[in-house]
Amino acid sequence: MNTKTNLLFLAALMLAGCTSNAQTGADVKFKKHTLSTEFISEGVAVGDVNGDGLIDIMAGAYWFEAPHWEMHEIAEPQTFSVDKGYSNSMLNFAMDVNQDGWIDQIRIDFPGKAAYWHENPKNEPGHWKVHTIFETVGNESPRFVDVDGDGREDIVCADSKERQMIWLRAPSKKGDITWERFPISGKEAPGTHIFSHGLGYDDVNGDGRKDVIIKEGWWEAPADPTQPDWTFHEANLGEDCSQMFTYDFDGDGDLDVISASAHRFGVWWHEQDTDADGNATWTTHEISMALSQTHATSLVDLNDDGHPDFVTGMRYFAHLGKDPGEQNDPVLVWFEFQPGPEPSWTLHEIDNDSGVGLNIVTEDITGDGLKDIVIANKKGVFIFERVK
Repeated sequence: MNTKTNLLFLAALMLAGCTSNAQTGADVKFKKHTLSTEFISEGVAVGDVNGDGLIDIMAGAYWFEAPHWEMHEIAEPQTFSVDKGYSNSMLNFAMDVNQDGWIDQIRIDFPGKAAYWHENPKNEPGHWKVHTIFETVGNESPRFVDVDGDGREDIVCADSKERQMIWLRAPSKKGDITWERFPISGKEAPGTHIFSHGLGYDDVNGDGRKDVIIKEGWWEAPADPTQPDWTFHEANLGEDCSQMFTYDFDGDGDLDVISASAHRFGVWWHEQDTDADGNATWTTHEISMALSQTHATSLVDLNDDGHPDFVTGMRYFAHLGKDPGEQNDPVLVWFEFQPGPEPSWTLHEIDNDSGVGLNIVTEDITGDGLKDIVIANKKGVFIFERVK
């Protein structure tokens, strides 16, 4: 980094540090709310289910009504074993699929099986009507993101039958419930096995378009994302991981990647640089080896200092007790990020009896302007309310 760039970077740091609401890591505190101690889902989503203006929680076959978190059934409940099996609800998302004014639930089943959406019955009694989105969803970290820029989230995942990376466009017209499939890769592509680990949807090359990232490299987004055969760039982005994100962590002007091990120990950032010929190079740096099975991650500014922090935790009994560190406390943590030529992350424990599932919600669900954390896994369903 040259002197001019270094001075500009330090100035940006000083400005960011002057954010009026910024807090140190020690000042960021959470209040734990236990909604259930049953294993019902490893996915979780939030939205105003009953139209009362409050944000409710959806996890598997249930939704929990705010503000007292009364449990209601979405579907016929099933019994899942913590140490002998898995659930049929690995990731959950929320959106008004048919645009009738009511939030629906999207549920991703076990890897290689289907994605469904459960239609909100508009406060009428009974279980929610189930619709199939796609039959064979592979990769263990499908992303719920707006690919085509129409303001509605789509699904990026693998078609595990065809071994292709694809995206599924959400219905755009009121009353339409058809999801359209668009291929990103050719067949037999990396990252598309049923149990492939690691998937990101973020800009890698700085062109303003969000690319699709796996641990073996990334597909460069074209101007028209419905175009097939996106250009693939090989890169070594570490080990099997969960959700992946990009950010310029070292302030050198290009975008780096952060990832965390899905079933072993390790959190890393992968530094992007450019060689003499103008080609991208990647160097992996260890952030922490303190916890294992970090099968869900979120990159979000928790302490309001203008820099994104990293939220993750242990997926309790991810492989039925067979993973390294499986007997450790199921912690939920955040890494406080400080940028610089030598970026740093400070580990803060939020809880030691919950952990994460396969996706995390990090947003303000209480309306107080502070980001809360919601998780569901084999320990139950929990809200960690950010408190002042």
